Amino acid sequence: MNKIRLQAFLLLTALTVVAAACAPPTPAPAPVLKVGVLIDANSENDRSFNEYTLKGAREAAAEEGLEFFYFSPDSTSDFERSLESLIAEGPDLVITVGFRMGDATAKAALRYPDVQFAIMDTAFYPGAGCAETVADCYTEEGGLSNVTSLMFAEDEVAYLAGVLAACMSETGAIGSVAGMEIPPVVRFVAGFQNGARSVQPAIRLLNEYIPDFNDPPAGKVVAQDFISQGADVIFGVAGNTGSGALIAAQEAGLMAIGVDVDQYYTVPEAQSALLTSASKNVDIAAATAVRDFANGRLTGGIRTATLANGGVGLSPYHEWDARIPETCKNLVSAAREAIVADPTLTGAK
Repeated sequence: MNKIRLQAFLLLTALTVVAAACAPPTPAPAPVLKVGVLIDANSENDRSFNEYTLKGAREAAAEEGLEFFYFSPDSTSDFERSLESLIAEGPDLVITVGFRMGDATAKAALRYPDVQFAIMDTAFYPGAGCAETVADCYTEEGGLSNVTSLMFAEDEVAYLAGVLAACMSETGAIGSVAGMEIPPVVRFVAGFQNGARSVQPAIRLLNEYIPDFNDPPAGKVVAQDFISQGADVIFGVAGNTGSGALIAAQEAGLMAIGVDVDQYYTVPEAQSALLTSASKNVDIAAATAVRDFANGRLTGGIRTATLANGGVGLSPYHEWDARIPETCKNLVSAAREAIVADPTLTGAK
């Protein structure tokens, strides 16, 4: 009996070995995709554009099971080297943040055609004809097939902010404390001023561009100068620099309008002054790009967030909701409907 059992055991063992040898190999797990983000210098906590882009991309990457990391250069002159360092980490999707990274992004996209790129605030057409010069990448004839441009109709939401500011102003003077004079900021300023003129054609419009998005003291000084000239509504359209402008309005007991995100939450020191914020939903744009990439839906070309598709809009009025006259709210609503019907009404297209 013991001999029979031994023979059965040996036979079963042999069959098991044969079955294991004939079984198909277990497939290796798919590699985890990586998302890398390059933000502006020292802007992780700018309480605005860069911080919220990071937030949206990071959260979406976590939801999709992607690996996430980001770089921030030491200075604004270091974008190309920082982007090379980021790409050396092996990302499958690279997101760059801001107009000033346009050339660095174009050069990297040409060098690494198998990497997908997305960039905030810089328009690259979906072609592939800019192998000669970087300047050609910005033309319709040129373009970059592996870059998705995440654009925003800043003029549309700023026009609404200007309508509200002019309607609320008692002095007939309002000011915009702007960041670097680059196209997205210029669109914000132009839309704001045109919206204000639509309500008060003779309104006095003060504006200054500051070549730094991370200098709150400078923003505060400029806003205080505008206030001394009679401005009673301050539009801070300069990232973290603009935060100083909002605080200046709050300290003077006046009104302010934030930018990019709902700054009622990100600049609590200015809450009592904030009528609203001209919001670009950068966190949603970044998150959508990451999700689309993870699901194979991110393609080269231009995506524009507008009032019509909800990609830009005024934030809630918060503490000012009961203090803003219905007349002003109705003017803002009417302007919104008009722009959705005809976006060229902003005069800044």
